[in-house]
Amino acid sequence: MRYSNYTQRIDGEGAAAWDIHNRAVEKLRKGEDIIVLSMGDPDFDTPQPIVDAAIDSLRAGDTHYTDFTGEPELRQAIAQLHQQTTGQQVGIDNIVVLAGAQCALYCAAHCILDPGDEVIVPEPTYVTYEAVIGATGAKTINVPMDPDNGFRINIADFEAAITDKTRAIMLNSPHNPTGAALSVEDIKAIAELSIKHDLWVISDEVYASLVYDENHHSIAGLPGMAERAITINSLSKSHAMTGWRLGWIVGPESLSYHLGNMVTAMLYGVPTFIQKAAVVAINGSDTEVEAMRLAYRDRRDLVYKHLNAVTNLRCHQPAGGMFMMIDIRKSGLSAQQFANELLDREGVSALAGEAFGPSAAGHIRISLGVPCEVLEQACQRIAACFNAIMAEQ
Repeated sequence: MRYSNYTQRIDGEGAAAWDIHNRAVEKLRKGEDIIVLSMGDPDFDTPQPIVDAAIDSLRAGDTHYTDFTGEPELRQAIAQLHQQTTGQQVGIDNIVVLAGAQCALYCAAHCILDPGDEVIVPEPTYVTYEAVIGATGAKTINVPMDPDNGFRINIADFEAAITDKTRAIMLNSPHNPTGAALSVEDIKAIAELSIKHDLWVISDEVYASLVYDENHHSIAGLPGMAERAITINSLSKSHAMTGWRLGWIVGPESLSYHLGNMVTAMLYGVPTFIQKAAVVAINGSDTEVEAMRLAYRDRRDLVYKHLNAVTNLRCHQPAGGMFMMIDIRKSGLSAQQFANELLDREGVSALAGEAFGPSAAGHIRISLGVPCEVLEQACQRIAACFNAIMAEQ
């Protein structure tokens, strides 16, 4: 039987990137000693008050249809949070609640992109972006970030990539997979470009709560950006709620109208009991959120200390997020080859950098989503694998 061309547009290296993770999970199920560092799923439990709110909502009978674009109470809480973190003044009509940030990205892309449009994306890039853009019939225009410059963006490269087909710029800060964060100067320059060339900016800020050494900077609050900035966020990383599937879009009211139509066609709203829990998450104490941030920072420092001390191995110290890129180019292997060796020899799973784009070739990405004692074991195994390969040369 024949399948649509759409199935080809959502396939590719991004979809295949998870093969090594799936292999590691299968080994783990068989009882093998495996440390899984290939997925960014927090190891923390969702804070108890949030869980209790969901249970109370279920017991109260909140199991029916909800407002398709999100309960007003939740959208108001999101509006206040967004204003506090970005400086942009918004109301509930600027916000649409969706089933996670991934769903939000997909819906936003379909509302602003047409076949033949081009979207500028810093590369390396998160593995799903290619499929999200491709699903609309638009084309991803990757702008490489140099690993030897800490995977920082180059504004001149962005401007050089703009054509008469360019419709949007997609940002992700703190960045997955590299952990790099945009500076104030970076976002100002991108804002100027977007205004000059009349472009949308989709800003994926799901790691905004996990910035380690300075404040998060959002493009949404800059002058002239209210009508063109689309901010994506969620509670998945900040509150260890990946499985709850609760995310949102903040953008112009006109975008919310189109998103409302799309939600009606595909989703019919996020369950009310999840939204009630999300209100508690946003309005509740930040104590546990801050504890998670500090724990990730400690893990970052531990991995950097251990692995950066290995001869010929180099780590990129992330400014935020829950991942670290490790430069294994001196091993002489591709990242995919090294990742396979690492899993088979030492029982540690990591994603190969090539899955995120050619600029990440020769790098592997590891997650900081396991306790320090497990990360310490993983570091020892990564170092042993690397040193063994170097000795075999």
